[in-house]
Amino acid sequence: MPEKIDYDAKIPNNVNLSEDRRLQRALEGWQPKFMHWWGEMGPTLETQGVYLRTAVSVGREGWAHFDHVNVPDYRWGIFLAERDPDRRIAFGEHKGEEVWQQVPGEYRADLQRLIVIQGDTEPASVEQQKLLGLTAPSLYDLRNLFQVNVEEGRHLWAMVYLLHAYFGREGRDEAEGLLLRNSGSPDAPRILGAFNEETADWLAFYMFTYFTDRDGKYQLGTLKESSFDPLSRTCEFMLKEEAHHMMVGTTGVDRVVTRSAELIREHDTLDIGPHGGIPLDIIQKYINFHYTVSLDLFGSETSTNAANYYTAGLKGRWQETRRKDDHKLTDDARTLEKPAADGTWTSEEMQAILLLNLDLRSEYVADCQTGVKRWNKILADAGVDHTFRLPHPGFNREVGINSGHHVTPDGTIVDEATWQAGKSKWLPTTEDLTFVRSLMHPVYERGKIASWVAPPRQGINGKPFDYEYVYLT
Repeated sequence: MPEKIDYDAKIPNNVNLSEDRRLQRALEGWQPKFMHWWGEMGPTLETQGVYLRTAVSVGREGWAHFDHVNVPDYRWGIFLAERDPDRRIAFGEHKGEEVWQQVPGEYRADLQRLIVIQGDTEPASVEQQKLLGLTAPSLYDLRNLFQVNVEEGRHLWAMVYLLHAYFGREGRDEAEGLLLRNSGSPDAPRILGAFNEETADWLAFYMFTYFTDRDGKYQLGTLKESSFDPLSRTCEFMLKEEAHHMMVGTTGVDRVVTRSAELIREHDTLDIGPHGGIPLDIIQKYINFHYTVSLDLFGSETSTNAANYYTAGLKGRWQETRRKDDHKLTDDARTLEKPAADGTWTSEEMQAILLLNLDLRSEYVADCQTGVKRWNKILADAGVDHTFRLPHPGFNREVGINSGHHVTPDGTIVDEATWQAGKSKWLPTTEDLTFVRSLMHPVYERGKIASWVAPPRQGINGKPFDYEYVYLT
């Protein structure tokens, strides 16, 4: 018999778990399976304690507690942002009505599908990062890896709570399915392609937490607008934690670029591989790959599903309430640029409501540009004459109107032979990946760091870089 769960002590929550017997029983059946999944698919490296942030509240006076925690004992809590009793539906055909506290019968299947897709991404990244702790460049980075992992686990709990609390037997079955699919599994892969890619080295981890977790920010932002209030409030709180994940990515790439620039200046060459650094052209290839794989997560540029979700009020736009339009989009138009059969670009004016995935992707692209500016400023400040660029949105795409076309990073549509000839210049090759992975040696001494990355400008929660963030055996 599994040990009875003490919800208030072991699972911090603000959803009255202790008073909901039906939900307690549902989670009692799921929690041991989650722990089994964590043991099988979670971080490989064993520790004696990690300096982690644990969510303990949603109030303005502070929502997190920092302390060393034995990772399997992390308190995966369930939190929804505080309820706004005056909140009204902000878009679609129900605009102006009260938001829903229960799932409307006509939208049950669509809402369940949206929650399952979001939930499927959370454990996937833990699985992708399973082995990274074995090659952490510092205790600071190792701590951040575990922080990202446990919070992705908590986000899984958040989606499972919604499935258990609002979708009955079907929801419980879907919650179990979230633990049965695994990243990269040939038989039961994760739903979205990017979550079946390897995250086999730390440059890939930084890129993932910059580009792919940033996609997560925008997806959560659209669900935060949902008329189904429990989903909205759940995603609003998840966005608090997602910000840290993107900080890990932003500053991680910063630090790689900084170290590469130092080595370029020190040795007066761009060929810094022999000196233990990551050359700038390899960093650009990683940007190209992780950015374009993440673009695929937005789905096809034209989508009747997205239009229907919007009209029904299930999923809004990024910062919906700040938009200056009628929030119904029945009469609005937007231009879609797409590849033509003759190898040129053409454009077509379409109903804006059919281009909601493109609208969200455009917000994401603009956000990603801020990182490129940061990294270019680091190079400029170091006197290195080189610039990074985001590739054209049509480059290396498997989803949408550009899939099936060969588009170079500068947006030129080319034939198969030209694409194959240039591919090794644009995307990481086997040799590039092998080289980067050859640099991945663990550095577990306090205050020490690997040769290919600079130390952070500041530590976590006011602690110094040389703080003992992780107790190892």
